[in-house]
Amino acid sequence: MPALEPADVVRLGRVPYREAWALQQRLQDGLVQAKRADPPQRPAHTVLVVEHPPVFTLGKSGDRAHLLATPDGLAAAGAEYVEVDRGGDVTFHGPGQVVVYPILDLDRLSTPTGEPLRDLHRYLRALEEAVIQTCADWGVTAGRVPGRTGVWVGPDETGAERKVCAMGVRCSRWVTMHGLALNVTTDLGWFDRIVPCGIADRGVTSLAREARQPAAPGPVADRLLAHLAERLGLALREADARGGHAPPPPKILTSGAT
Repeated sequence: MPALEPADVVRLGRVPYREAWALQQRLQDGLVQAKRADPPQRPAHTVLVVEHPPVFTLGKSGDRAHLLATPDGLAAAGAEYVEVDRGGDVTFHGPGQVVVYPILDLDRLSTPTGEPLRDLHRYLRALEEAVIQTCADWGVTAGRVPGRTGVWVGPDETGAERKVCAMGVRCSRWVTMHGLALNVTTDLGWFDRIVPCGIADRGVTSLAREARQPAAPGPVADRLLAHLAERLGLALREADARGGHAPPPPKILTSGAT
């Protein structure tokens, strides 16, 4: 079994999207510069855990027509709109979600069976598997839909497939950023303002709606991190964003609809 790679877990709490995005960019750039150094350096990877105030984001390959409200209308409802550099279409982030941004050098990582993770498809499947296992911890049978990245529940007696976790990543020199958003206690009414992930014929759900037991973001994040560590070959250690390998945390806004 490959040796585990150290990774700092930084729990940011509730942070506006743009500021968490800027932090990801700094961390990604730090890992890229480290591997380009002479001799190359091997700083710890970082896994950011965050919750955002209401925000709709559109990936670089997305279709603006899938946003069913105007930016002014979203602002009036208390949400922000941001066009971002990840893959994927439009999605929502907000309270009640567990959002995880792994900043990882895939050149240094392998699956539990020794397959190199220097393959974005394999990396995404590893993220999906960690979410599937987390859902199972709450008695929810989740899985994949061919051709559609993310994690889904159904089809079953309650209806067709519905997405419980959206994913979108960006990679530079095999260093990742962005990641996944797992709906736990999310107000699903926010998704009425978009065509989620550009998929018009399927809906969204949350772990709390599907689970056979109570679900809350904190315990779900803990289990998800454990499964991510197993699937990605990481030795996780809790870290303060103000020290260690992580730069200072982004400023947290306390007013407005950011």
